Amino acid sequence: MTDVSEASAAPNPETSTPAPPVPPADPGSDALETDKDAQLWGMFCHLAGLGGIVIPVIGGIIGSLVIWLIKKDQYPFVDEQGKEAVNFQITLCIYLVGGGIITAGLLVPVIGILGLILLIMATIKAKEGQHYRYPKGTNFRFIK
Repeated sequence: MTDVSEASAAPNPETSTPAPPVPPADPGSDALETDKDAQLWGMFCHLAGLGGIVIPVIGGIIGSLVIWLIKKDQYPFVDEQGKEAVNFQITLCIYLVGGGIITAGLLVPVIGILGLILLIMATIKAKEGQHYRYPKGTNFRFIK
């Protein structure tokens, strides 16, 4: 029979299981990421999209993808922002190639400038720790 005093005793910290990790905040919520390293790497996920200037068409995808794959398990914020950045870079690549073919290249500069503006906005928001989502219609969610 169990003694009543044993049942009401505080749990032993050595035998208790650790608390589960806190899930990432809902994207678009007002919650802020407070870990400065996570903010920095989240910013780099978006900023790596500028690799498309160095290696046209796929450079932005590769840069964002590499940072996301390296840091996604370490920081939930980077996992969220990395997916967002990679999805945007894939979408931007589709728009650039499609717009270039359909309009004989006339829309490429416009798409490129709009993509750059959105990339800069996302970079700033991630650096501030905000859970940023690209506007609807500008980002297909290939990676969920």
